[in-house]
Amino acid sequence: MASLQPVRGTHDLLPADFRAQRHVQDTAAEIALRYGFEEATPPIFEFTEVFQRTLGETSDVVTKEMYTFDDRGGDSITLRPEFTAGLARAFMSNGLQQSVPVKLFARGPVFRYERPQKGRLRQFHQVDVEILGVPGPQADIEVIAVGAHLLRELGIADDVVLQINSLGDPESRLAYRDTLVAYLEGHKDKLSEESLTRLEKNPLRIFDSKDEGDRAVMVDAPLLHEHLNDHSREFFETVQNGLEDIGVASTFNPRLVRGLDYYSHTAFEFVTDTLGSQGAVLAGGRYDGLMEQMGGRPTPGIGWAAGVERLAMMVGDIAAAVHPIAMIPMGAEAARKAMIIAQDLRNAGYNVDLGYSGNMGKRMKRADKVGAVAAVIIGDDELARDAATVRNMSSGEQAEVPLQNLGEHLTQYR
Repeated sequence: MASLQPVRGTHDLLPADFRAQRHVQDTAAEIALRYGFEEATPPIFEFTEVFQRTLGETSDVVTKEMYTFDDRGGDSITLRPEFTAGLARAFMSNGLQQSVPVKLFARGPVFRYERPQKGRLRQFHQVDVEILGVPGPQADIEVIAVGAHLLRELGIADDVVLQINSLGDPESRLAYRDTLVAYLEGHKDKLSEESLTRLEKNPLRIFDSKDEGDRAVMVDAPLLHEHLNDHSREFFETVQNGLEDIGVASTFNPRLVRGLDYYSHTAFEFVTDTLGSQGAVLAGGRYDGLMEQMGGRPTPGIGWAAGVERLAMMVGDIAAAVHPIAMIPMGAEAARKAMIIAQDLRNAGYNVDLGYSGNMGKRMKRADKVGAVAAVIIGDDELARDAATVRNMSSGEQAEVPLQNLGEHLTQYR
């Protein structure tokens, strides 16, 4: 029955999936904390204008992928498709300009209406870091270092390659844009309809086109790095040298671009081919013109986002971190006593799984299934002696323990 299925592009996070995703998110939060980032989060939905201004009215996200609706007050509202815009808005709304540099980490669900595929869903999750208020390349180096450190901590650093490019400062980009447009004007008859639209608004995005005709045209297109001024070249060299100094290997990719005008200088992606076709698992860049485009004071910024589902797929299965004590009562009176003992043990800090029904064999199978380290068995015989039988689930050894000493005996299984 269709109504009993999750909506296309969403899925239920059952315990095994949740463990893997929580591992990715908690690891990212812990690494970000080591670098001085503080956790924050904007609302799940914003006024649509927040994303239209930041993502560009002709971007695929805005034109095809945003979940946008009018609320009961008549305002146009959009579920967040990414974190940067909301964090930038929060930075301005809350007067954080007085506290720069501001270093933020965020995590949570984001929403895009796109064709579901491996590791890409319509409701998915991201981890995100941003540094706001630092114009120099030191911020670029540190932001990339956080990403590299996260991938290393997750054990997948050998499966990714860091690609990096310079988008230059506004002066360099303007000069390059004129050169690129002049080249593309001579090949308009070979461009797709979508790229003809981009030619007017953001021609750099044609580098990202999947259309075969567009890609053939872009093979001989002039490249941005050939048009960098001295300041932009020095900035990029500082970033490259800084990454080398801290042991983060990078590969120069002159075709790695960002189409919107507020991006500048460093653009980067950690890419992998372990999830099928090569794709980015963590990507970011410098966006010094974003705040001004949103109507605020000019404020430099740089950050990245990573898809939690894709990272979790690369990490693989994560064993349950909690190995409880299994409480196994046999008989009505034992069940009542076991409930009291279980509550006392939980109050003392133990994780306790209480079996509700079934014979001894079934209950022991459940103890195995939940990964119990020990089983506390209480039947009529044990009750008569005011004791419990404790079985070590690894060795199979068991001992009868007076109930008054049970907590002390179980300390070995914490």
